[in-house]
Amino acid sequence: MTRPAPIDAARDLVGERFPAATQAWLGGSVVFGEATATSDLDITVLDESAVVHRESLLFAGWAVELFVHSEASIQHFVAKDLAQRKPTMARLIARGVELLPGEAGAAIRKHCEQTLEAGPGPLPNDELDGARYALSDLVDDLRGAVPGPIGAAIAVEAWRRTAELVLAVNGHWTGGGKWLARELLALDEVAGTNWAMTLHESLQLAVAGDTTPLERAADAALAEAGGRLWDGHHQVAAGW
Repeated sequence: MTRPAPIDAARDLVGERFPAATQAWLGGSVVFGEATATSDLDITVLDESAVVHRESLLFAGWAVELFVHSEASIQHFVAKDLAQRKPTMARLIARGVELLPGEAGAAIRKHCEQTLEAGPGPLPNDELDGARYALSDLVDDLRGAVPGPIGAAIAVEAWRRTAELVLAVNGHWTGGGKWLARELLALDEVAGTNWAMTLHESLQLAVAGDTTPLERAADAALAEAGGRLWDGHHQVAAGW
């Protein structure tokens, strides 16, 4: 059985499941041109009469991640994502393909577009110091790591923390999993840097036992953030 095109399947699903929807957007890899054989359909539905929820399902041969919202709930999750510096909700709508005709949803889409374009802003000083401290400590662990499960775990964490620090220092969005790498690639494209490939190659070498390139990459990121921070770092426990 041949499954329908992504946008056709998405429209059919919205029409069948959410007849009261005023707008819906198809986002994710199938829109960005990065789809693989296992990619799913990320569909955000604007339906003021529905219960706000997330649902995973199969439809017309497609795996679907369904996000059902009101305008108020979209604003809530955009703000929540902004606090975490991850534009998940805003990107789904701002970069998504509209599935229904009409102007409904235009205001909330504009809000998402503006949030995405503005970026997360500078990292607060205390959080920046915490990131510098954590990565500084990891570089020391990395230097003493040996190939194997523990060494690989240290290398992966150093890669992640370095990527997050680079993005934060540059006022760029961050992400989790593949989106962290995608955000690095996006930064490289606008800034003319090569962080994504440098960290990718350094991680491969570190897992194989040569940690020097990853140490250098981490130190380069730390230099952009103000240098290593360990001796004398002081952090008050929140809530005490």
